Amino acid sequence: MEREINYQITAEDAGLRAEQYLRRKGYSYQNLTQLKKMPESLLINGVWTYMRTPLAEGDLLTVHINEHESSPNIPAVSLPLDIVYEDEDIIIVNKPTGMPTHPSLNNYRNSLANALMYYFEQQKKPFIFRCTNRLDRDTSGLTVIAKHLVSSSILSGMAVRHEIEREYLALVRGSIQPPSGTVCAPIGRAGTSLIERKIDFENGEAAVTHFRKVEEKNGHSLVSLILETGRTHQIRVHMKYIGYPLIGDYLYNPDMEYITRQALHSYRLSFRHPITGEQIEFTAPMPEDMDRVLNPDFC
Repeated sequence: MEREINYQITAEDAGLRAEQYLRRKGYSYQNLTQLKKMPESLLINGVWTYMRTPLAEGDLLTVHINEHESSPNIPAVSLPLDIVYEDEDIIIVNKPTGMPTHPSLNNYRNSLANALMYYFEQQKKPFIFRCTNRLDRDTSGLTVIAKHLVSSSILSGMAVRHEIEREYLALVRGSIQPPSGTVCAPIGRAGTSLIERKIDFENGEAAVTHFRKVEEKNGHSLVSLILETGRTHQIRVHMKYIGYPLIGDYLYNPDMEYITRQALHSYRLSFRHPITGEQIEFTAPMPEDMDRVLNPDFC
């Protein structure tokens, strides 16, 4: 994957070393180390230079990213791929339910990573799979993948600082009361299970979820949820904790009458573009299996 990123140096940044400037732009120390190993990865006004070179007002600083290798052990497989947005730095995909994000022992050739590896292989481009917001296999919706090491690092930092707003849609039985609120309850492992989680006020990690009822139909509530933290199974555990578990959730509420997977959809992502800084937002319509629960006569 090749990418050239240009920065025009202003009076405010004059005097900084190139490495200092890039650190302020969100580049990690690891990024700088990786760039040093790439040929002519840093140029000032078109001339190759060093990370410690001071910058002057009006300089054009160019970062040349050149990644020749692809992720190992991820076979390229032709699978359906719903791309919502793509540019030189990121790709946004609307992941279907039933598709794992990463390959695993039992899902080695049916993951989102496999599909993207095939997509880039057809373009004869190397690709390293770097997913910012991993979704569970049976959770549908939007996920963002970085296309190179710099966008990956910046997005990861944004995620840690809670600068990526993630809104989910979920279905629960009954009329959720109160219709909106915030769940602030720490989450930890449930016993020795590697998968299951529980509310754990003694040893759990802080977790905050904001919820709001969107509509109520056919004996169910459609709930909007916005995460402040990103704990494993956070929405599923928090909704069960307040008495409204997601329907179809085999692990926390095996209510399969209307749907056979957890009724959870990554509906909206909003964040600053990792390279341009522009505020961007994407949405994905609610999938048919969830819509049928609310509107059984129209699907």
